Amino acid sequence: MPPQDIISKLKESGIKGRSGSAFPTGLKWESVKKAKSSKKYLICNATEGEPELFKDDYILKNHAKEVIEGMRIALKTIGNAEGYIYINKEYFKKYGTKLKKLIKKLPISIVIANEEYGKYIIGEETSIIEAIEGKRAEPRQKPPLPTEKGLFNCPTLVNNVETLYYVSQINENRYQNKRFFCISGKARNKGVFELPENWTIRKVLKETGNWPVSFVQVGGGAEGEIMLPKELDRPIRYMASIIVFDKKTNPYLLMKKWADFLMKGNCDKCVPCREGLYRLSEMIKKKKLEKEVLDDLFLIMEETSFCPLGRGASIPFKSLISKVLK
Repeated sequence: MPPQDIISKLKESGIKGRSGSAFPTGLKWESVKKAKSSKKYLICNATEGEPELFKDDYILKNHAKEVIEGMRIALKTIGNAEGYIYINKEYFKKYGTKLKKLIKKLPISIVIANEEYGKYIIGEETSIIEAIEGKRAEPRQKPPLPTEKGLFNCPTLVNNVETLYYVSQINENRYQNKRFFCISGKARNKGVFELPENWTIRKVLKETGNWPVSFVQVGGGAEGEIMLPKELDRPIRYMASIIVFDKKTNPYLLMKKWADFLMKGNCDKCVPCREGLYRLSEMIKKKKLEKEVLDDLFLIMEETSFCPLGRGASIPFKSLISKVLK
């Protein structure tokens, strides 16, 4: 029997992208491999711009070799490909030299992220593509998807650091259905923990010495959902970040932190996100939250914003207001 190809292994493993979309990795690779083009590209997203997230920092520090191996496998699989590591300034200073040594003669270039537009928007896959092309970092209209027309109008595979790390494990039949959990905030035991991905949020917190909690933010430091202890008996669906808060947390200061970050990360391309965040910020400053106004504002942002930043910006505010400020 011939050896199983990597795309079949990825599909069989069930691994999904370890960012916010959770798209099946095997299908994404297959789309780029099947695309007809004389040139293709691979991008490793190492921007990690959300507050209190440091998972990629941990992986690049401890497992950079496996990440580059995952990129090598991807380049070979999709064919006729050139790779880029799109990395934030801080991580480049820490790991740039190490990465260059590991890359050796592989067709992989390192591009330092332009943080002029804020750390958040540069992590969106089409914004990365625009930036590498030398343009202003802002989202593209989809479709076409990057797998069809991405970097320089060619089929492009965009994966993050963690996904490529696990690709190397899957290729060697060592994958154990684990993922990296980043635990921060007021946690007793902050850090990055590699644990079974099907563990519930409650179990992750208990096993890492971070229980009990007052409430947590799950799935990101900017647009993650606020969850109470009674809601934690389920696995994390998307980004495996857990930020812990205690009873002393000031909800308005927390919302101001989110609003300031999202406004800075906003690319200003579309009105719903730009103006919606501004109006939300003004209400938070005045500590005057009008339910009907907020409901309309959130609905408009969710339904009409151009990219996921605007469409998901309401998540932390809605969940905090309904669960903590009720």
